[in-house]
Amino acid sequence: MKLTVNGTEHEVDVEDDMPLLWVLRDELNIKGVKYGCGVAQCGACTVHIDGEAVRSCQTAAADVWGEVTTIEGLGTPDALHAVQAAWVEHQVAQCGYCQSGQMMQAAALLATNPAPTDADIDDAMNGNLCRCGTYPRIRAAVKTAATKLQEV
Repeated sequence: MKLTVNGTEHEVDVEDDMPLLWVLRDELNIKGVKYGCGVAQCGACTVHIDGEAVRSCQTAAADVWGEVTTIEGLGTPDALHAVQAAWVEHQVAQCGYCQSGQMMQAAALLATNPAPTDADIDDAMNGNLCRCGTYPRIRAAVKTAATKLQEV
């Protein structure tokens, strides 16, 4: 099957029901997407498919309907995405394990809601767990990214 990931088309020989997470990590060697729980409850495996945040652990390879973007493809080779830059500015990451999923979820939120309220942020980020409890920094970073994106 053919998958376009971070702007590059790939031909992969996998079972149709293989989770996208394992296609990305094991077949394409894209390691930014993380395995967390395997049941779409923690958000560590969040990627975008045509801009929509999805849990790659529960998305079968054959069900991918468009271009896949991982944390590696969120920015450009020359510049971080506003969400990535805000994460650095606010030093959001503690252990960092969940942060690629957090950033992908935040980027999807900001693509559809450029000026989210605290409640909007909390609602959108609700399914992404952070064992370290960096939620206040996550919310601050989302607000900073929203401001930066509106300036562009």
